[in-house]
Amino acid sequence: MFDALEESLQREILEGPRRGVVRLPDLRLIERPGWFQLVTPSFRQGGFNEVICSSLPISEADSIIDTAVSEYRQLGIKFRWAVYPNAEPADLGERLERRGLVKSPSRAMFTGTRHPDVPFEAETFAYDEGTTVEEVGPRTIEAFTRVMATGWNVEEGPLQHLHRTLLSNPDRTHRLFLARHHGRAAGAASYIASPLSAVLLGAIVLPPFRRRGLYRALIAARLHDARTRNITFATTYAREETSAPILERLGFHTAFRYATYYG
Repeated sequence: MFDALEESLQREILEGPRRGVVRLPDLRLIERPGWFQLVTPSFRQGGFNEVICSSLPISEADSIIDTAVSEYRQLGIKFRWAVYPNAEPADLGERLERRGLVKSPSRAMFTGTRHPDVPFEAETFAYDEGTTVEEVGPRTIEAFTRVMATGWNVEEGPLQHLHRTLLSNPDRTHRLFLARHHGRAAGAASYIASPLSAVLLGAIVLPPFRRRGLYRALIAARLHDARTRNITFATTYAREETSAPILERLGFHTAFRYATYYG
């Protein structure tokens, strides 16, 4: 399907993850043709530590891989490595697995911001009794951060700094959303707004509140917000074993399948 999409949407899908970069004090961005890498020591348990690799010279591939993996491990950082279908060398994934990274099948997905199964008419979205979604502001940033930290099992401090940095930027493109169930903070998600697409990120629902429609409500809220900003498409990156099947049922299309390797 990817090859059949218009070039501008292809670019949105391929480049979307790069828009999530926030210039944190200790973030280091390494970018060159065929290589995009983030190293952020303050996020030891994940986030802002990843490689998106499309092309490595075969003669240097093992050396480049070893250098990247070694740095993360020496810093004690969890990280991920995205390998898209056209990555080179063709056995890049196998090389990562030989170094102990764990493969997770993933999908790049997209949808239009208007979808017949998503009721956009309400400003807040009720799914099951007592489920609502609100955009995050200064009074709700702590609750949003607690949900994110608990749901992803990461330290709260770095997230708190990140989220306050996002809210303080008057030109920010990140929009944050908090889901509640009978008033209790229960889920969180965000997206990055660009002229063509909303890049959906990091949705999480805490275990006691699952199977109540909160994940669906967070999708609907972000699509609604994007539509009000005249954004045409939403794009996202989903694990095959978790969110991808749900998104497919909600009308998202698969642009391509790829693999994410976790270390």
